[in-house]
Amino acid sequence: MGRDQDHSVRRGVADANLLMEHGVDCSLSSNNILNPATPFGDCSLIRMANLYANVIQLDRASQLRECFRMLTDRSARLLNFKDYGFAVGHPADVVIIDAQSPEQAIAEISQPIAVFKKGKQTVLWNPPKLLRPRSLRHHETGNLQRQ
Repeated sequence: MGRDQDHSVRRGVADANLLMEHGVDCSLSSNNILNPATPFGDCSLIRMANLYANVIQLDRASQLRECFRMLTDRSARLLNFKDYGFAVGHPADVVIIDAQSPEQAIAEISQPIAVFKKGKQTVLWNPPKLLRPRSLRHHETGNLQRQ
């Protein structure tokens, strides 16, 4: 990253992916959001994983998948959650993300579109809708008409 160093990651940033390759469970999280010491952020764990992936310079799909796991099952394991995952009797805590894969979610900073906590919906994020220019609106018959 710079001429003044002989390694790729800046001092102060741990390469969690390297640690995981050696059997260490790791998690990505923060409690420093919008406070006097760190007056920025939006509490998006996916955004934090994307930032981590950029700083660590990850470029393989498997590495991005591990970033996603650090937000999900690896975090649950570190927190000693015995009822994590989809199974009868587990809490219905579900986050639905607008992505085809964990790698896409991290790479594109995909937004959650719905969240359920104990089976009750707590978040709804409507995806953006592309609007046609005012001069090209569909008539009720489906034909384009100039306005």
